[in-house]
Amino acid sequence: MKLEYITLLLSFLFLIGCESIIPPAPAENELLDGPVEGLNTAEQGQFLAGDIAFNDEVFSAENGLGPLFVATSCGSCHPGDGKGHPFTTLTRFGQSLPNTLPDLSVGGPQLQNRAIPGYEPEKIPEGMASMGFTPPAVTGLGFLAALTDGQILANADPNDLDGDGISGVPNYITPPSYFIPRLDHQPNAGRYIGRFGKKAAAIDLLQQTVSAYNQDMGVTSTFEPIDTYSGLSTDPEVSDQTVRDVVFYLQTLKAPIPRNEDDPSVIAGKALFSTIECSSCHIPEFTTPNNEVSALSNKTFYPYTDLLLHDMGAALDDGVTEGSAETFEWRTPPLWGLGLSPDSQGGEFFLMHDGRAKSIEEAILLHGGEAQNSRDQFVELSQADKSDLIAFLEAL
Repeated sequence: MKLEYITLLLSFLFLIGCESIIPPAPAENELLDGPVEGLNTAEQGQFLAGDIAFNDEVFSAENGLGPLFVATSCGSCHPGDGKGHPFTTLTRFGQSLPNTLPDLSVGGPQLQNRAIPGYEPEKIPEGMASMGFTPPAVTGLGFLAALTDGQILANADPNDLDGDGISGVPNYITPPSYFIPRLDHQPNAGRYIGRFGKKAAAIDLLQQTVSAYNQDMGVTSTFEPIDTYSGLSTDPEVSDQTVRDVVFYLQTLKAPIPRNEDDPSVIAGKALFSTIECSSCHIPEFTTPNNEVSALSNKTFYPYTDLLLHDMGAALDDGVTEGSAETFEWRTPPLWGLGLSPDSQGGEFFLMHDGRAKSIEEAILLHGGEAQNSRDQFVELSQADKSDLIAFLEAL
């Protein structure tokens, strides 16, 4: 009896001790990963399958990696579904003029800077311009994918007819052979509006996913069967089902949840964001139309982007482009989840398209071109107002 009592006492003390050393689970608004609310049982199963393929599957030479590659898994570039680190920054090259195909003879459009044993990594030809793409956070993409072309075009103003200095334009992309247009797509001379990527070079999440498998990991599929090293078609190294599971996973990841919305500094900063006209490009709010995934239908969300290209000035002109974009044009990046970026970037900020900005303020100061006016208004703010604005951005 005494032994049983001691055993029970030790078990109780062990449990108490564990509770005292195990940290509490993070709040939902401190995490980027997780599904949207309202998925049915079948959708939850496909989300889980996509989660496993995206975050757990690691490729090697034995199961399809390379021979040239950049990363060995999706999750290695998007840890916790968040932004990547400069260490995982991708390099694009081989296309310097809009509406031209990348020069595949020199290895474009993406540098594969790693190789399996027996092969040599790619190198950029001497004197050729290149641009770095720090991997973005991938949460909330399904809401952006659900928008119609009409909703995007409603904010385009190529000739700046309203005279506000903002002339966002869509990036028109030649679709891959497997692209199936939706009823709401509005083609232009056989090309379609891109909405994903730093220059909006991917029309939909399928193109984005297939390209990442092929260009980032050297993994072929029935969608893109061409091996990036040999230029020859190969047997698929990832199944159609896995590709579609990953697409569904990206489609149904929740939108980032704002934090500290009642904080006076955040409230003041939100007002300043509009006052200095940041919201002209970083449009706060959209509502999705009906969607094949009911959990994404008729939902109002707050991404802070217009998904359009804008002239960002000479300082951000890297001399390389994609689709119809000019070398100095960049898609307005969504700002939601911005304050959680350091969680996946080693505790620091690495912002702008290539991670060159080490703080939110530095990122703002790098804005030029169509954003010069907002940048200059930011500079003129008092230090207290600047702090409020940054507090708002960190709360997104």
